[in-house]
Amino acid sequence: MLELREIDVYYGHAQALAGVSLTVGPQEIVAVLGANGAGKTTLVNTIAGMLRIRRGAIRFEGQSLHELKPHQFCERGIALVPEGRRLFPHMTVRENLEMGAYAPSLRQGAAERMEQVFQLFPVLKQRLNQLAGTMSGGERQMVAIGRALMARPKLLLADEPSLGLAPKVTEALFAALAEINRMGVAILIVEQQVPKALALAHRAYILEQGRVVREGHPPDLLRDPEVKRAYLGHE
Repeated sequence: MLELREIDVYYGHAQALAGVSLTVGPQEIVAVLGANGAGKTTLVNTIAGMLRIRRGAIRFEGQSLHELKPHQFCERGIALVPEGRRLFPHMTVRENLEMGAYAPSLRQGAAERMEQVFQLFPVLKQRLNQLAGTMSGGERQMVAIGRALMARPKLLLADEPSLGLAPKVTEALFAALAEINRMGVAILIVEQQVPKALALAHRAYILEQGRVVREGHPPDLLRDPEVKRAYLGHE
């Protein structure tokens, strides 16, 4: 479904990604792991169309995304749950969710998709008229995921969904992501909680200093001594 081939991404003269290649198959969950500053958010924002590649290629369902504008990425079926949620705090839950279906091509069937969001996160139906900025961190993350689902995604990009959340809330959100995947949506998740991400994912990549240094299936990575030492805190 998604293919990145040897992409380079820069901020001005500073290179953030160097020769990164990865793939995400239909209905697959792929995790991207790495320390702070490894390039994870840059990678996600590049796939979402907010950063441009200087070299390489990005293809989605066989079509190049190189010349598209960010809103066209969304219309093709790529939706982003950004780091830090990025909600409109002075708008209601309903209004934030409706923003996910803002594009004219996405408005048909929006009511049905909102009902799907409520099935995943029943609390949001009870809070439709609450201002998003007054909600807890976990509830705001539910709204952010729900907003992305309103865009009818084929590929969901989730950037640090557990950031700042209590363990119990994180468990519930990861369960929701697994259910979204069962609905037929492919997921690329960027996450610092390595055990949780590997428990969810079918495959994973590890980024260090803007480069892919390892890739594989979760059981293999969990057995890798260097991965255990660097990311799990034991030999």
